[in-house]
Amino acid sequence: MGAWQPLPDDLPPEVRHFVEQLRQLKDRTGLSLASLGARTAYSKSSWQRYLNATQPPPRQAVVALCRVSGIGKEEAERFGVRWELAVQAWPKPVGVTGAAKPEGADGETGGESGVAGGGGEEYEDDPTLPWWEEPPKEPEVPSRRLLMVAVVLVVALVLTGVVGVLALG
Repeated sequence: MGAWQPLPDDLPPEVRHFVEQLRQLKDRTGLSLASLGARTAYSKSSWQRYLNATQPPPRQAVVALCRVSGIGKEEAERFGVRWELAVQAWPKPVGVTGAAKPEGADGETGGESGVAGGGGEEYEDDPTLPWWEEPPKEPEVPSRRLLMVAVVLVVALVLTGVVGVLALG
């Protein structure tokens, strides 16, 4: 811990600041990269790329690191702002054209997309969306099944009442 590779000199200041803060947060956990990978959905090699600024981390990786480190909501929100600024300024990989990324060219974990491996142009996350909170869930509409169960229960209750009245007179 603390023995990080020097960051590239040509890194934009927003990216440099974000990666330095991410490194400090990782160091505060006291976990190795392998242990961090085991406690998040991201591999050791993915964390190496994120923490050495060779690939921007997905928003969910930053959320996972914040969760593992146990930081509060306000500090996690600050990481969200840093992430947004860094992703906007992150240098695009050399040789990237406007060509569409082939199907299945995601990163090694299957759910990660970005610049690793397939050399895709798009990053996984939209930096305009807040990441520190779960996305709002759509209000649940009562399903037909639930409605049917309710109707059956009401009918059973009415029948029980009618049988009770008839039996007790």
